[in-house]
Amino acid sequence: MKHYKPLAWMMAIAITGTMMTACSSDSNEPEKPFTTAPVEQVRLFACEPVGETRAAVIDTLFTEDDIEWFNASTREIRFKEQDERLFNKLMKNYHRECLEFRLGESVLFEVSRFVSDFDSRVFFDLVLHYSTIGDDEGNPSYYLHDCYPLQFIDDERTQANIKKRAPQWETFTNYLESKGKLRK
Repeated sequence: MKHYKPLAWMMAIAITGTMMTACSSDSNEPEKPFTTAPVEQVRLFACEPVGETRAAVIDTLFTEDDIEWFNASTREIRFKEQDERLFNKLMKNYHRECLEFRLGESVLFEVSRFVSDFDSRVFFDLVLHYSTIGDDEGNPSYYLHDCYPLQFIDDERTQANIKKRAPQWETFTNYLESKGKLRK
C-alpha cells in the first residue's frame, strides 16, 4: 500500500500543473477585472426609527418614487399621490419623536415631528408640515419647515439647527436635483 502514496502525490502535482497551464493566458488580451453583481442603488426614503441603534425600520413612510418634486424656495414637497393613504401613514407617526430621511443606509437628517396647521406646539427644529390652508383646500400641501410655526425662524435655536443641518440639506437637494425632482 505504500507505493500508492507517491503515485497519489504525483497525480495531484500533475493535475495542479495542468490546471495552472489551462488557466494561464498566453494571449495579449488585457485581464478583465473581477466583478460581482451590482449593489442595490442608493435610495432616498423616510421612515420611523426604531430602538436605540435605529438599525430596524418599522415602516417606510415614503420613498423618492413617491415624490413628484421638491421646491427649495418654499420647501413644499409634492407627492405623486397626495391621498389619504399617505396622510394616514404619517398620522400614525403624529406623536412620535422623529422621522428619519435616509439616503441608502445613512441617516440624512431627522424631522422632529409631523405637524398640521392646527398644532399648538412649538418646534425649533425641522418638521414635516401638513397644510390644508391655502388656494386648494381639497389638495393639501406638505412642507419641510425649519421650525413650527414659522414665526420662530429667527430664533437662535432654530438658526443653530439650520446651520448644523446645512451639509445634509445640500446633499438632499443635490440628490433630488440629480433625479429631476428639484424646483427652485
